[in-house]
Amino acid sequence: MNNLLKKLLLPIIVITFLVFLGFQLSNKSSAPDVTFTTIDGKKIAMTDLKGKVVLINFWATDCPGCIKEMPALVKTYNEFSKKGFEIIAVAMPYDPPAQVLNYAKQKALPFPVMHDGLSEITEKFGGINLTPTTYIFDKQGHLLRRTIGNIDFGDLNIILNEALNNKKDGS
Repeated sequence: MNNLLKKLLLPIIVITFLVFLGFQLSNKSSAPDVTFTTIDGKKIAMTDLKGKVVLINFWATDCPGCIKEMPALVKTYNEFSKKGFEIIAVAMPYDPPAQVLNYAKQKALPFPVMHDGLSEITEKFGGINLTPTTYIFDKQGHLLRRTIGNIDFGDLNIILNEALNNKKDGS
């Protein structure tokens, strides 16, 4: 009887593990249900961005890495926005609102910018503390990549080309 149990137990454990693994792979992280209020007062719900590839960039005006990558974000936005790509730049709660507004206007940022003065967005994304932190979501709102630190724009271009040209999503 003990031998029979050993013969049955291993396949059951293997099957259970494979089912668990399959579930974990299919259960992609999704974008939090948030509504961004831009510095212009426009409201953009994450659910309204379904069908677009979305990059959420948490940044600050006193963050050297953030300021360094901003021109490349603008270039990437200009290159991909007509193909269904959106960027939302979320300034950190500690950033002075006037400084965020001045920077966005001075640099003519072409994508929506918000100031997260009440920490609502940073909290919904898991408590963002380090800048820059970037999230990229596919057209269904599933997380493709999370980056803490500066973005590798070569990798980003590959991700965007794949995600924007993905025909399996009904586009």
